[in-house]
Formats: sequence, C-alpha cells, structure tokens
Amino acid sequence: MDTANAAPEPRESIFTIEATPVKFGPGASADAGWELGRLGVERAFVVIDPYVHAAGTAQGVLDSLRAAGVDVVLFDDVDTEPELAALQRAVAAARDAAPDGFVAIGGGSAIDTAKVANLLTTHGGEIMDWVNPPVGGGRVPPGPLRPLLAVPTTSGSGSEATTVAIVDLPHLGIKTGISHRALRPAQALVDPLLTRTAPAAVTAAAGLDVVCHAAESFLSRPYTTRPRPESPAARPPYQGSNPVADLWSAEALRTGGRFLRRAVQGGADVEARGFMMLAATMAGVGFGSAGVHIPHACAYPIAGLRHAAHPPGYPGTKAFIPHGVSVIVTAPAAFRFTFDADPAKHVLAAEYLTGEPQMPGDREALPRALTALMRDVGAPTRLRDLGYGKADLPALIDGALKQQRLLAVAPITPGRDDLERILRESL
Repeated sequence: MDTANAAPEPRESIFTIEATPVKFGPGASADAGWELGRLGVERAFVVIDPYVHAAGTAQGVLDSLRAAGVDVVLFDDVDTEPELAALQRAVAAARDAAPDGFVAIGGGSAIDTAKVANLLTTHGGEIMDWVNPPVGGGRVPPGPLRPLLAVPTTSGSGSEATTVAIVDLPHLGIKTGISHRALRPAQALVDPLLTRTAPAAVTAAAGLDVVCHAAESFLSRPYTTRPRPESPAARPPYQGSNPVADLWSAEALRTGGRFLRRAVQGGADVEARGFMMLAATMAGVGFGSAGVHIPHACAYPIAGLRHAAHPPGYPGTKAFIPHGVSVIVTAPAAFRFTFDADPAKHVLAAEYLTGEPQMPGDREALPRALTALMRDVGAPTRLRDLGYGKADLPALIDGALKQQRLLAVAPITPGRDDLERILRESL
C-alpha cells in the first residue's frame, strides 16, 4: 500500500457536553421528596452510606421522601471503595425490592453502588458483563435506567455528575469501572450542610480527587486530535479537552486551590466544604466530557493491589487505599511527563491551582503545586507511603496498561517504559 499518498485519517470535529441537573445550596437536600415526585418515583431503593446513616446526617432526606409519600426501601450495606461482592449484594437487594427509582446518599461509594444496582435491575446481566474492556465484557445499556437522585455527603467525589461507577477487583489486583451516559443521575441535590460530619481525612482524599479530575481533564488531549468515529454510537464518553469542559475544569482547579485546605480543617467551615462540593460537581462535568487519564489509570492498580491497612482518619475497619490518595500520588510525575504536549497549559493549570503567576516554561510548576497541596492537607505524597517498592512496579504497570479507556485521552500516550518512569519517580 502506498502510505505516502494515502488520504489523512479524518479527525473528530464534534464534542459533547452533558450534565446532571444540580440543585445546590444549604438545605437543598430537603427537596428530595419533591424531586422524586417530579421524576415519577413512588417506590425508591435508597442506598445510604452506613456511617452517614448512623450519624443521622441523612434523616432530613429520608423524612422528605416519606413526607412526599415515597415508599422507601433502605439499603446501607455499602462498602467503602466497593468491591465486586459488595456491589452484588446491592444488586440482589435492589432486584428483590423492585423499585421504580433510586436514591443515593453518601460519598462516591454510595452513589456508585446505586448506579450499578440501577443498571443491573433495569437491564439484567452480571456486573462483569458491563465492566469496561479488556477487564470486563463492555456491554452497552440498550436504553435508559430508572431515575436516580444523588445526594452527596462528601465534598469531593463528583459521582453525582458523572457517567462512571468504579468497581474494586482485588482478585485481579485492579480497580476499574463501568462507563456509559445512561449511568448519569437524573438529579443531584448538593447540600453543604450534609458535609459537616465528614472526617478530615475523607475530605482531604475526596478533595485531592477533585483537583486531579480537574487537572487531568484540563490537560487531556484536544478532542480534535481523535479519529472521527464511524458512527455517533462509537463516540467515546471521554472525548478530550474542549472549550466548554475547560471552563468547568479551570474553575474547579481555582476552587480546589482556594478552599481545600480550609475544608480539611473542620466540618464547621461549611462555606469551604460547600465550595469543594461545588468544585466536585464542576470537575465532574469537565471530566465527564474531556476525560481523565494517566493518574487515574495508575490509581486503579495502586488501589487494587494493596488492601493491607486501614487508612487513618476513616470510619470503620476495612483495609483500602482511598481513591483520591491513589490518584494524587502519581500526578506530579504524570504531569511532568505530559508537559511537552502543551507547556503553557500546564503552567496555566498551576496558576489556577495556586492563584499565583508562574514562570513560563516551568515544568515543575504544576508538580510543585500539587505536592504542596498534598502535604498541607496531610495526605501521603509517595507510593512508598502506601507500602509500595520497586518490586511492585511490573504489576502496577500491567494494571495501568489495562486502562486503555483512560490512556487514550492522555495528551502524550504513555508506553510501558513511560509508565515505569512515572511510577518510579512516584516511589
């Protein structure tokens, strides 16, 4: 074949912006019953974080649902960083309940659990049928799901605004996900008053996830560099950076840099925690269109291979690595690697995060800003802090390479050697 004279591959010219309808502000959660009525839900399967339930944080939401005449089926057997078995329990309970709608009250774990339960209750199958390939079957939902009302209680995950549910697969040594626009909640109620009981460590990890969501999507490959899909159905959820997603991501970076340190200091600062909740939603809209890439691809094996210790400051006794921690530890090295794709935009991301001008061409501007933020909120800054060493690198690289859905939107596509350098620098 004469490749020299071959026509250039057509490039994408379209991007998509979709967003969950969000009602934000102190007291917003009191509208839960009204919102379910508007969505036509009469019997709701309510997935609630057990610690949120025990603390009474969600009582106002439950009272609102019952006052509106909603038949409430409570499920609080929610796993932090949910593993396959925990999600299967939720699916079984939801199928038995036969609801016509879902409510999720809690952090990303509760919201993701509700998304998976909704998917399988609506369209059947097993969880691994729906997990992204090459790990799972990559089945595509044939139609919409039942309405899902998301009520976050942490200032960070952003799951209320995304099309993704994360699954921990310790038997495979990785985390992965299910991603499709059908998983996006029908409505979110983002109420800063619900964050007051969240521990500082939870707020720190969730907030670092927000910052990484925003930075990764802001610095993802431009959508115009992707090949044009053969049909609209083939257009991926993560499409690359675009002018609208960049606005959401930039504002989330500014807000995270300004408010995360304050939010971690205590639940009494409802303003700071509220702004971090808003940043999580904004980042969710941004990366829901543009995508996340290298730090998240590395995070899934980082979290999946180690379940040896319970993280300090978290409720319960389960051993796991918080998602925001697993994401942020490789971010400085990852953005050092991608810097040459667009130096000016990397420096601009650092300026958004710090609120201060940076030197043009400074490769260390964003890594330095991220590391300072990690230290200031008391988060681990290195892989060795999570129990990893050089001997673990091959398994971490293998796990990251399985996340091709994410790596495809990196501004520079990493190979095995590149991932090894990123992970080695992060030790």
